[in-house]
Amino acid sequence: MSTPPIRLVPSSLLHAAGMRDLIHDPDVLRFTRVPDPPPDDFVETWLQRYADGRADGTREAFTIEDPLDGRFLGIAVAPAIRRDERTAELGYVVHPDARGRGVATVALERLTAWAFSDLDAVRLELLISVDNKASKRVAEHNGYHYEGTLRSMFVVPGRWEDSEMWSRLATDR
Repeated sequence: MSTPPIRLVPSSLLHAAGMRDLIHDPDVLRFTRVPDPPPDDFVETWLQRYADGRADGTREAFTIEDPLDGRFLGIAVAPAIRRDERTAELGYVVHPDARGRGVATVALERLTAWAFSDLDAVRLELLISVDNKASKRVAEHNGYHYEGTLRSMFVVPGRWEDSEMWSRLATDR
């Protein structure tokens, strides 16, 4: 399979329509922290939280776009940046129309490179639902290591689930 062409651009209100579509996908509701059903203002509130985090250095969100036509393909995020610890949690969500083509793998590869270079991170973490086989494959393809399962982790109001911790260190090959 050839590497899909993508670009990561800072998320903004320009991407709200793609985000609104994305947050109603059953897999997104199942495997992410998006509440089910999402509140009407979820996208705008989410984008503002990430804009605030970008300003204070505590989080970052990128939109995954097709570089040929600017089509929304998903998001690649750092929901928790701990600069003093040189650690960040990363995540990725791909639009259903773009799944199965390697978009998530390339997005995580670029997000990982960004975190190691721009954040000078020593440790990167992924929290993945134990049932999300596709996301675990993406993590493995990008050199992340399974560390263990966090049991009954709070995900969103009313939902606790087992989540796997995956990590990659700056010293990993």
